[in-house]
Amino acid sequence: MEITLQVNGVPRTADVDPRISLLDLLRERLGLIGAKKGCDHGQCGACTVLIDGRRANACLALAVAVAGSAITTVEGLAHGDELHPLQAAFIEHDAFQCGYCTPGQLCSAAGMLGEPGPSAVTGDLAADPGLTPEEIRERMSGNLCRCGAYVNIVTAIAQVAP
Repeated sequence: MEITLQVNGVPRTADVDPRISLLDLLRERLGLIGAKKGCDHGQCGACTVLIDGRRANACLALAVAVAGSAITTVEGLAHGDELHPLQAAFIEHDAFQCGYCTPGQLCSAAGMLGEPGPSAVTGDLAADPGLTPEEIRERMSGNLCRCGAYVNIVTAIAQVAP
């Protein structure tokens, strides 16, 4: 089945088996290896990408289901040689150790910055709270870091948060 996606601002067409995940398409067919295959069950967040601006686990999304969508991977966050503010903050605050989860953490954080409304830790559910460290930890809880760099990840995101 032929599908077309807008990947990091570039139209990409591929002939795919309808069972292939978006993650496998990105990594194996399009050569974009930033998103990682951590658990292949949507539990770790290493494969997080943005689909039409919203964060999603690429291992759980069928490529055919997102045909026509705009996909942003970690490779598409920067603008040429200029790093995305989150990427610069991750470097500044040493928000990575082994780096395996970093692409998913960055894409998840980029998507989270545009998500309004309360979370499970928000006291007033009618409010649109600021991104406090507690809010950031809750909203990033779907992205695991086996090295335990959470403190620095939260600090880096807080620096960029509006």
